[in-house]
Amino acid sequence: MINKRLLNKLESIKSGKYQPTDFIIADAKDGDMAFGVAAPGPVAGDDSGLRFKNRQQYLANMTAIAQSGLIDILLTSASNAELLQQQALFDNTDVTPAIRLNDTTDIWSARGSAYRDSPSQPFATVHPEDAASLCPFGLYSITFYNDIDADLKTLEAYKVFRRQARAAGVQHFLEVFNPAYDIQLNNAELGDYVNDMILKTLAGVTSADAPLFLKMQFNGHRAMSDLAAYDPDHLIVGILGGAAGTTRDTFELAKQAESAGARIALFGRKINLAESPVELVRLLRAVIENKLSCADAVLAYHDHMQEQSIEPHRSLAQDNEITDPVLR
Repeated sequence: MINKRLLNKLESIKSGKYQPTDFIIADAKDGDMAFGVAAPGPVAGDDSGLRFKNRQQYLANMTAIAQSGLIDILLTSASNAELLQQQALFDNTDVTPAIRLNDTTDIWSARGSAYRDSPSQPFATVHPEDAASLCPFGLYSITFYNDIDADLKTLEAYKVFRRQARAAGVQHFLEVFNPAYDIQLNNAELGDYVNDMILKTLAGVTSADAPLFLKMQFNGHRAMSDLAAYDPDHLIVGILGGAAGTTRDTFELAKQAESAGARIALFGRKINLAESPVELVRLLRAVIENKLSCADAVLAYHDHMQEQSIEPHRSLAQDNEITDPVLR
């Protein structure tokens, strides 16, 4: 199920022949594993923030972004992957399907919930054996809290998963979140802590069970470059998108991370909540490939919205601001 285009890009990166055209973009449309009804995003033009698109619209957005040919991976829940495969979506694109293979408690974001106030607890709705017949490639996520009991549970669950995945013939990539709440480390210390825990975890994993690549938060240029430079022949580092932010934030995050050694961007809300997701990804590729600056890409994005009579969420000036402190 891993498409040849993705395999070729991974091989180019690992062999030291990376070019910006090899940069991998994944659309993380697995929000229903975390947010429920709100996952597809708000209805356009609804100022109340209480009306959301439905599942059919969510699936239609997945289909559109996959058929654009601009992404390399489409990450979904198992149930949505099943529907998309019944529609033969992946028979007609170069996109590699992937499913979320676990849903730990720190992604449980139901309205009114408080699960993210506690350390992550391991949990997986889908079993690797069930995933194998549907989509034998997916995401496994972990979070470290500098809490020995919680972190041991996390690592034990990951060990069990690796055994099950190997037996089922399922490959995975590993997502490592920053803690969902303050663990009393400053930004630099947090980046170092997460990096060290990633390498500590993978040091005991042989190639048969190793993740194909990482997905993690951008903790600044130094932290990203430290990890990306540690073992570039075997460890490919990617970034996650986090909150939607401004369009400038989206372009800056990908570009700054790429310049620090990241080779993959796995964006969820940054794509899903954009006014024009396909155009956003097209311009994101242009930024990565040094065809446009981040500021010029924002301008081009607003020109596109004006041409298509799409109402922007923000003015051009507001949308061209860098609001994420780590990117400043």
